[in-house]
Amino acid sequence: MATRTRTTQENPVDLPLRLESDPKPVPGCAHCDNVAMERDRAQANGDGSKQSDCNVRMIRHHADAHG
Repeated sequence: MATRTRTTQENPVDLPLRLESDPKPVPGCAHCDNVAMERDRAQANGDGSKQSDCNVRMIRHHADAHG
C-alpha cells in the first residue's frame, strides 16, 4: 500500500508585533553613544539586521556595564 505525501503548506505562523522601543544609551557612556550612532546609521540605510544587532549589543552592554 502506498503512503500519501502531504503537498500543501502548513498554516502561517502568527508572530507577535514587538512594540518595544530601542534601548537608550546611558548619558556619558562613550560605548553606548557609539552603538547608538551605529544603530542610527543602520536605520537610516534601511539595514534592519544591523539595527537589531546594535540593539542586542546595547542590551548586553547595559547588563554588563550599567546593570
